[in-house]
Amino acid sequence: QVQLVESGGGWVQVGGSLRLSCAASGRSFSDYSMAWFRQAPGKEREYVARISRNGFNRYHSPSVRGRFLISRDNAKNTGYLQMNSLKPEDTAVYYCAAAGSRYGSEYAKDYDTWGQGTQVTVSS
Repeated sequence: QVQLVESGGGWVQVGGSLRLSCAASGRSFSDYSMAWFRQAPGKEREYVARISRNGFNRYHSPSVRGRFLISRDNAKNTGYLQMNSLKPEDTAVYYCAAAGSRYGSEYAKDYDTWGQGTQVTVSS
């Protein structure tokens, strides 16, 4: 089993950037696909992006495509989410998640390991 810890959240103005990190420990990180989800107050958890085990395949939701970029460094056991051109509607708690499948999925139910979350607040 792998354990995940997110970091890098914070407060940023509209149009700004943040990079979230997801540090993995325990079992080999490269055995897992990884994803980022987010949850705003009063809303359901929303899929943001996912990346395959080897990092060669990555997918982003339409709401963040062109602004966010998911990546990973298996040698460092760390995943990332670079967030640019941030908008107020990006405000949420961001979670990283790991799944044993090669490519992951857009569905939270397919992930069995989650981090504790990191708050991102975008202010105008």
